[in-house]
Amino acid sequence: MNKLLETIIENNRVWTEKGKVATYIPELSKANPRHLGIAVYTVDNEEYFAGDYNVKFTMQSISKVVALMLALLDNGKEIVFSKVDMEPTADTFNSISSLETRTPNKPLNPMINSGAIVTSSLISGRNGDEVIEKFLKFTRKITNNPHIEINYDVYKSEKETGHRNRSLAYYMKSIGIIEGDVEEALDVYFKQCSIEVTCKDIARIGAMLANDGVLPWNGERVIPRHVARIVKTIMLTCGMYDASGEFAVKVGVPGKSGVGGGILAAVPSRMGIGVFGPALDSKGNSIGGWKVLEEVSRELDLSIL
Repeated sequence: MNKLLETIIENNRVWTEKGKVATYIPELSKANPRHLGIAVYTVDNEEYFAGDYNVKFTMQSISKVVALMLALLDNGKEIVFSKVDMEPTADTFNSISSLETRTPNKPLNPMINSGAIVTSSLISGRNGDEVIEKFLKFTRKITNNPHIEINYDVYKSEKETGHRNRSLAYYMKSIGIIEGDVEEALDVYFKQCSIEVTCKDIARIGAMLANDGVLPWNGERVIPRHVARIVKTIMLTCGMYDASGEFAVKVGVPGKSGVGGGILAAVPSRMGIGVFGPALDSKGNSIGGWKVLEEVSRELDLSIL
């Protein structure tokens, strides 16, 4: 398997030259666009990797998967989906227009920025510090990595430049979707996006979801089966922004990308996959990572569709 993954990485490294690293968050512009890596973690507790699999990057929108899990655990699906819908979008991930034009005017899904700010605001805790500590503790558990931390340089960069996210949050506060303190909810969101991981870490999150909420390395159930299935379904239909339909056709598994260059994939009953390539396509998805996942899916016959 490692040999196959190494071949696939080298086959697709050329694609990294066709994308660009994110620059609207200044700290992300420092990434090396040539990096490309993959890790696979099976539900049978086997691990494989190739390329730049140990390079750290921030979760960015991959954190939305964790936020949705925690929001569902704390509130149940009825409350969560009364605040955010579960429909795919043709708009960009930070669009504000659909909030104003749709009825009811709630975010289309938990995988776009507006929806993720809502799910983050639903995570229980006495204050933002308690919420983000809860978020970190859960992330460390589902990655089997006690050393995961926030990259505070990226956090500060996000906070200083997150004007669109701030406008989304205040608009949702004005129409009653966000009920708590807006700045506190935003601070949690900026920090969760700035949590630093590797391909191995997100592959393990994918493996837990592929295993219906059970950690493959110790058999512990961390989320109920129905929560895992909701999350995987939302990933499949909404996880790649306005390219989710194309990803479903070409790769065929639940996935979630982030502008830090990561893509988390969960192949039900088989494996989790984490890829990393900070050079992005025009829709904010890792261009090399996507191509790697396409080839892996073909070679291993992973598509669930």
